[in-house]
Amino acid sequence: MRIGRGLKVGAAIFVMSPVALGLLIIIFLVMSTDDEGDGGRRSELTSGGLRIGEGAVPAQYASLIEKAANDCDAGLSPALLAAQLMQESGFNPRAGSPAGAQGIAQFIPDTWAVEGFDANGDGKASVWDPEDAIPSQGRMMCKLMKSARKHPNYRGSPSELALAGYNAGWFRVVQFEGVPPEWWAKGETYNYVRIIMANVPKLTAPDDSATESDSASGWALPVKAPLGTPYHQRGGMWSSGYHTGIDFPVPVGTTIKTAGPGTVVSAGPGGQYGNQVIIKHSDGMYSQYAHLSSLTVSAGQKIRAGQKIGLSGATGNVSGPHLHMEIRSSPAYGSDIDPLPYLRRHGVNI
Repeated sequence: MRIGRGLKVGAAIFVMSPVALGLLIIIFLVMSTDDEGDGGRRSELTSGGLRIGEGAVPAQYASLIEKAANDCDAGLSPALLAAQLMQESGFNPRAGSPAGAQGIAQFIPDTWAVEGFDANGDGKASVWDPEDAIPSQGRMMCKLMKSARKHPNYRGSPSELALAGYNAGWFRVVQFEGVPPEWWAKGETYNYVRIIMANVPKLTAPDDSATESDSASGWALPVKAPLGTPYHQRGGMWSSGYHTGIDFPVPVGTTIKTAGPGTVVSAGPGGQYGNQVIIKHSDGMYSQYAHLSSLTVSAGQKIRAGQKIGLSGATGNVSGPHLHMEIRSSPAYGSDIDPLPYLRRHGVNI
């Protein structure tokens, strides 16, 4: 339920100076204007969360989206849910479709009967109520993410597989062992997934705690080396069935630098990634640097662009020494996006 903010003026009479009266009027105007949330022409930001404002996430839905994502323990990011809602309905709670999809999350009635629930506790599970529909969307996507993680050989990341399952049904993901191909259903599901994943970075808010703004950050490649294995190359040596980042083949002991400024969220052993560093950047996205032989940073440390974070190596699941780099919408595995467009948007020549 959206609760407006404002001032109620009682019947009492107050005696105040002209200056005090002027201040009261200013406060009243500011608070009354703020009641519109996303109605202004500017884009308001929430640190480390969602980008709020015109062309981004409507303010009245931001907390619902963030809670729905945070309630999931499968690495579901708020920006993914927001990008999905934008694609489904344009954040319109009264949206409908020729196929019978309803509400802000575009549930088909049969699906709503199974997945919908009374999230706000008003006694009615309504597909038209965002306070029910968004949590129901989050819970369904969380189930799909967990199913996706059981099939690392399928074509697509867990986020992509979950989106495909939401759009076409999980049985289609099973049928195609991944995101349905572009030729199926005139590319509806294929493009649904592609568009949403591309919009995730656009709906992720900058982190106000960053030490340096992107405009002056001097983003660059983490190491001077040619590109090796590309993003999403298929192969049996990866547990996901495909490559989740990009590689830079360099000898053991080569200095590795952060691509941009931010805060180290983890630094240490990362299973098949070997020794790794994960950094949160000012736009709310994360970069990961894996297979390092040694680390020179620690969790919680704020770093500048181009700062040394360790030395390259061959730790973890590797066939030879190299740097593996990922760009993610969360620190968790499975939230990867294509690193090349992201780095290019930050001015990196690659």
